[in-house]
Amino acid sequence: MTGKLYIVGVGPGSHDHMTFRAKEVIIQSDTIVGYDTYVGLVEDLIQGKEIHRYAMTQEVERAKQCIELAQSGKIVSLVSSGDPGIYGMAGLIYETLAEAGWDPKTGLEVEVVPGVSALNSCASLIGSPLMTDFAVVSMSDLLVPWEIITKRVEAAAQGDYVIVIYNPSSKKRIHQLQDTRKLLLKYRKPSTPVAIIKGAYRESETIVMTDLENMENHADKLGMISTVIIGNSSTYNFKNLMINPRGYTSKYNLQT
Repeated sequence: MTGKLYIVGVGPGSHDHMTFRAKEVIIQSDTIVGYDTYVGLVEDLIQGKEIHRYAMTQEVERAKQCIELAQSGKIVSLVSSGDPGIYGMAGLIYETLAEAGWDPKTGLEVEVVPGVSALNSCASLIGSPLMTDFAVVSMSDLLVPWEIITKRVEAAAQGDYVIVIYNPSSKKRIHQLQDTRKLLLKYRKPSTPVAIIKGAYRESETIVMTDLENMENHADKLGMISTVIIGNSSTYNFKNLMINPRGYTSKYNLQT
C-alpha cells in the first residue's frame, strides 16, 4: 500500500486565500496532522478524517509522525499557515528524511503545496511595500543565535532593503525587536514608515501604520501572529498606505 505526504500551506487563514491545490489535497487525504491552531483553520474541510493535533514546539514529533503515517500507507496532509517552505515544516520534513537515507525517486512520495505567506498577505493590506528588493528576518532565537540574527538585520539595513520581520515578539521575547529598532536607526531616518499587521485576513485582524521612531509605542499589537514591515530610504506613506516606488517616475510620466 503506497502512502503520500503533502506539506500544505493554507495561507493566512481565510479560505478565499487558500489555493485550489491546497483544498484539493486536504480533501483527498485521509489523515491530517498539524499544530492545533492551524488544524482549526481547515476544520470544515476535514470532517470524518483521522486528525492529529499538536501543541507549539512539538515540531519534531509532528514531522516524525507524518512520515511514519505516510510510510504505513496513509495519505497525509501536514497543514501549516502561510507557506510551509517559509519558516514552516517543509525543511524539517526533508531534514528528517535525509537523515534516514530517503531516496526521492524510490522512497516516500512527498509534495510541498505552497501557500500565501505572511509577507504576501500583509503587504496586500497596506499598499505596495515590497516593490523593490526586500529581506525577511525572523526574530525568534529559539533555533538561531541572536548574534546571527543581529548580523542579518544589520546587513539588510546597510543594503537599504525593505525588511519584513516574522515572529517579532512573544511573552518571553521582548528585547529583540527593541534591539532591532535601535540598530535600524543607525542607518534609517526616524520617520521611516513601519506597518504592524496582526492576524491578516482573520477576524482578529489589526493594522497599525507608524514609523521607526514610534514603533515601540504599539507593543500591544505585536505577537507571534504579527508581521512588521519596515520601509527603506525610498518608502513613503500615502493616505495610510505604504508605497515603495519601483523607479518608474524617473523614466515615465505617471500623471493621467
